[in-house]
Amino acid sequence: MTTFDEREAAFESKYAHDAELQFRLEARANRKLAQWAAEQLGKSASELDSYTAEVIRADLKEAGPEDVIAKVAADLAPVATTMTVREKYAAFLAEAKAELTAS
Repeated sequence: MTTFDEREAAFESKYAHDAELQFRLEARANRKLAQWAAEQLGKSASELDSYTAEVIRADLKEAGPEDVIAKVAADLAPVATTMTVREKYAAFLAEAKAELTAS
């Protein structure tokens, strides 16, 4: 194996690791956002799991967090603005990153 092949394998490995980390970060932030939104909507503990599953299913529509933010913003329309939901998502993403890097 040449040096070039070794570097290529290392870059591929790093890319796969970074992609997996990003997926885990977004999944954790989505869950936190769903739980926060459920609290804002006054959902009971039994409804929390159902609502979280709805939000996670919304994430399957397109890549990135936009579909989740749009769903939660629509659900919270009378309570919170889209900008508030975006700010919360950003805070939850930073929180998720701190949690994952600590472990």
